[in-house]
Amino acid sequence: MGWRLTRRAALSAAVAAAVAGVMTTLPSAYATSRAGVTRSVGVVGTEQSDSPAPQPPQLPRDFRGKGTWVVRDLGITVPFTWEGRDGDSQMVAGGPQYPIWFTNLIYRGSIYTLTYKWPGLTQHPCSRIPGFTVDQLNRFFQGARFVGREVLQGSPDRYVNHWRVGVVVPTLPPGNFLRFPLALGDFYVDQSDPGTFWRVLQFGVQNLYDPELDEWLVMNTFEHKPGTVTLPRRCSLLPGDLSGIEGVVGALNQ
Repeated sequence: MGWRLTRRAALSAAVAAAVAGVMTTLPSAYATSRAGVTRSVGVVGTEQSDSPAPQPPQLPRDFRGKGTWVVRDLGITVPFTWEGRDGDSQMVAGGPQYPIWFTNLIYRGSIYTLTYKWPGLTQHPCSRIPGFTVDQLNRFFQGARFVGREVLQGSPDRYVNHWRVGVVVPTLPPGNFLRFPLALGDFYVDQSDPGTFWRVLQFGVQNLYDPELDEWLVMNTFEHKPGTVTLPRRCSLLPGDLSGIEGVVGALNQ
């Protein structure tokens, strides 16, 4: 299977919402233009201090939220839902009446991605990467880098902790080596609860369908109540195809 079929499953550091075995789709600031942001979704300066970093993001086992999915360079903003139930989770962006429509899942130990609609896309298979859970995602978040405390301006303003997670290849020691940023995720979680996600920016090859390689999610609501997770029938009929990080790396080299 070509690596294009795994582009959403190989999500930058996480949502999103993964680079297999350690990342998922998942999932930040919503840019109104390449030059800046409006007040309704702006980021007010990062506050740095000498105090210890807060707890890193942790995706809950049960949650539900609504917002928007933004592909700014295409001028597309569509409705978005993100829900979790008993450790499974599902993102749905757009729908049959919108220019983009896809779903990403962590479901019973696998990552699934199915893109129903995207400009210029003619193939719509479901892809699966086995061997990944929300617990593994949260362990991966333990290595996130704390950027600072920020305020996302809106109604209401949201006080968040900004975290960054990235994947760089190849893995080499410090020094003058050639490296490539494969994927990047900026996560904005509530300062009072690292399990409440308000914004996510993802940039990298996992956004292959987008010319600028970046996509954004903005949550308007986020509740710690069980949501609904439904594996599409097309995915339920899918045999195992890729296995772990070796499968993704091998696909990228094809």
